[in-house]
Amino acid sequence: MTRRPWARRISVTAVSVAALAALAAPAEASDSAAPAAAGSTTATATTGKVDYATWQKDCQAVMDQALPYLKDRIDHAKPGEQQAIVFDIDNTTLETDFGFAYPQPANKPVLNVAQYAQQHGVKLFFVTARPGIIYWPTEYNLEHDGYDVSGLYVRGFFDLFKDVAAYKTAQRVDIENQGYTIIANIGNSATDLSGGHADKTFKLPDYNGQLS
Repeated sequence: MTRRPWARRISVTAVSVAALAALAAPAEASDSAAPAAAGSTTATATTGKVDYATWQKDCQAVMDQALPYLKDRIDHAKPGEQQAIVFDIDNTTLETDFGFAYPQPANKPVLNVAQYAQQHGVKLFFVTARPGIIYWPTEYNLEHDGYDVSGLYVRGFFDLFKDVAAYKTAQRVDIENQGYTIIANIGNSATDLSGGHADKTFKLPDYNGQLS
């Protein structure tokens, strides 16, 4: 039986995406001693190896704070304002450390918030330390899981040598320069959220760097 080219590409992606995503993981690890950004909401740290149920409960606790804020912010949008949310990917929008198949499952507490926002006209942008070589499988994974991707930022070759926090801040500046107001920035690492250029930040748990 002849395999179609797209089928071969998907099968190759299924084998390689987890390993390639892991290349970005060390850069995503947060400094647990880093102070929370102004206007931010953060999950409570814990000790010991985290299990999936605990992680989901802690993610839900943060999103339970994010959703009322977003509902109010969306309802009170300024005339002509183009609203956007910026998301990290690994262990934020996707279950990277818990979803071992490809496509990786969505982190449901975050997906629920994202879908509410996109249904109300908010654009979703994704800023990740994943390398550019997995741009297309990453975009496919997000869209497969139900995220409307208005923009996906991955690291090019020269970005791999830059400070991750500075790289991610620069991408948010680029989004603002396109005319968007970033009403929320959601991630699980200090590098996702530092540097400003968002009305409010929400930090998901990384358990002292256990999760990428």
